[in-house]
Amino acid sequence: MEPIQKEQFDRMIDRHFRFEAEDDVEGVLSTMVPDVEHDVVGSPTGPLHGRQQARAFYDALFADLSGEKVTSLRRYYGPDFVVDESLWEGTAPGTPFGISGGGRRLSFRLLHVFDMAPDGLIRRENVWIDLASIMQQLGAVPAAS
Repeated sequence: MEPIQKEQFDRMIDRHFRFEAEDDVEGVLSTMVPDVEHDVVGSPTGPLHGRQQARAFYDALFADLSGEKVTSLRRYYGPDFVVDESLWEGTAPGTPFGISGGGRRLSFRLLHVFDMAPDGLIRRENVWIDLASIMQQLGAVPAAS
């Protein structure tokens, strides 16, 4: 992989995460191609297609979760993809994933698989969430002993 391409991918993904932390829907959408595929594994909506469907997802997400930061723990690169393991931190003022957040603090790991377009925009975002950790922190399941 060319170093310039890696830097281009990193800039776009870091920008994407920054907009997510700022609850900036327009900013998030600006990092994606118009016909983006947005797939949060386990979401009842299944994969979403296009910026309009992604917008609805992010509107709901930002009402349920208030992010403060996303820290990338490691990244793996291919010629047109990036796999990113991150730690999300913030609060849960709404009902993320159908669980009452009650404004509690929350942190969980995420695994993103980004397919990147030749111009550096995100063509596909596939997200895997540590839902067990979220459920435990929000009291939906007992803490492990």
